[in-house]
Amino acid sequence: MVGPHPEFIPPARPIIGEAEIEAAVRVLRSGRVVQGPEVAAFEEEFGELVAGRHCVAVNSGTSALQLTLMALGFGPGDEVIVPSFSFAASANAVRLVGAEPVFVDIEPGSFCVDPEAVAAAVTPRTVAIMPVHLYGHPAAMDKIMAIAERHGLAVVEDAAQAHGATLHGTPVGAFGTAGCFSFYPTKNMHALEGGMVTTADPELARTLRLLRNQGMEQRYANEIVGANMRMTDVAAAIGRVQLTQLAEWTEQRRANAKFLDSTITGLVTPPVADGARHVYHQYTVRATGNRDAAMTRLTELGIGNAVYYPTPIHRLKPYLAEDGTPGPWELPETERAAAEVISLPVHPSLSQADLDRIAEGANLAGGAR
Repeated sequence: MVGPHPEFIPPARPIIGEAEIEAAVRVLRSGRVVQGPEVAAFEEEFGELVAGRHCVAVNSGTSALQLTLMALGFGPGDEVIVPSFSFAASANAVRLVGAEPVFVDIEPGSFCVDPEAVAAAVTPRTVAIMPVHLYGHPAAMDKIMAIAERHGLAVVEDAAQAHGATLHGTPVGAFGTAGCFSFYPTKNMHALEGGMVTTADPELARTLRLLRNQGMEQRYANEIVGANMRMTDVAAAIGRVQLTQLAEWTEQRRANAKFLDSTITGLVTPPVADGARHVYHQYTVRATGNRDAAMTRLTELGIGNAVYYPTPIHRLKPYLAEDGTPGPWELPETERAAAEVISLPVHPSLSQADLDRIAEGANLAGGAR
């Protein structure tokens, strides 16, 4: 039975082992610490995860999204279709280039963007679709790509939470015009901080390399106006170590999720779409009763839990209409998810005893009032 004061199980536990520390120290001692051989090697190795696409390393997942939209030439007057049920960075990147996010609803099962809602949102100003592979579940990319091809739109995959996820055997980041990954410490793999853009288009890759480095390939030979969004070699070295462990960690996450699926009955467990390989950045359940009471009970039982995301993007202050209202958006599944979701620990550091406690605690929390 769960005791009255159990040891706290954190909702996430970033892994920084001796191999990561040794890699960082090795780079620091080398004196080549920015945009050097480690970055080049990380880009090459990450390409194996995305069907051999070109990879361009940057300093964050948000930078990956922003630079991709910049490289594609999007700006004022353009619209990009995005889900409102996501981290704000998805829409922030659109605004940062001067374009407007058009918010659409999600599928109730995957928590990812609803293709029917995407199709209904296309206007003459639409230039791109930004599906988010939320929680590690791939969006319905087959349907989204068909919509994009029909209307001549770019597809920028926000794969920040989905390293190694696949749909019908194709990895996320290998469907669209570009894919954007994050290496923040709580992601399935990390580089302390960083991001990666993946693309099959060599010209787009070259433009991204220019944009991340002040618009130059050769020092002081600036070709375009760029920014400083480079990845450090220290981050890349850590990322390379983490990449070698990603497959093992992913299988552990999936095994943990499978156990929780089979033992949790008090809360609604996350379904997985046909043909989808979920990598469980988050294990997100639904509390269809009193969520606050369920979360309080989980915390009392020493089980870490969190809500991703309590406020849909269209309700955040920067995206409200001038009169302070959320604007014209009708997103019932988004609103329902924001009111019901709870993410439970699923990270690869969990023991079987931890998993037993999480499942028992979730079942007790499901009955909390």
